[in-house]
Amino acid sequence: MQTASGITDVAHSIQLAVAPVFLLTGVGTMLGVLTNRLARIIDRARTLERTLPELPAAAVAEARAELTVLSRRARLIHRAITLSTSCALLICLVIVSLFAGVALGQDLSRLIVLLFTAALAAFVGGLLSFLLEIRAATGTLHFAPPKPQ
Repeated sequence: MQTASGITDVAHSIQLAVAPVFLLTGVGTMLGVLTNRLARIIDRARTLERTLPELPAAAVAEARAELTVLSRRARLIHRAITLSTSCALLICLVIVSLFAGVALGQDLSRLIVLLFTAALAAFVGGLLSFLLEIRAATGTLHFAPPKPQ
């Protein structure tokens, strides 16, 4: 009868691990969005840096100002990626702890709560950094009619 109880415990731990796995999927999607934004920032900065020597003197200051904004945006996205990746790693540790607790017959609930809380805090931090990056990106937009030529 011990085997049936062990299987029941494992089945229960699998059920408990499903919710963190869904969160892990969301974090993975978020990481995809963040890395795409970082790639676009890097591409734009490289293009600007390449054209900088060819720009007229009046446009150089404007290009340098845009490079400054791009640098800030890249730092914010880097921070968001770091925090989101930390969140994913912590969620993985939550899942491992759930299974380890069952396998070892130990109550790891305090560790699991700590890890899960840290994961959510990292995710919140990543989302805040993402929000600040979006703000920096949209703060430099100027929708004006084209100048007549």
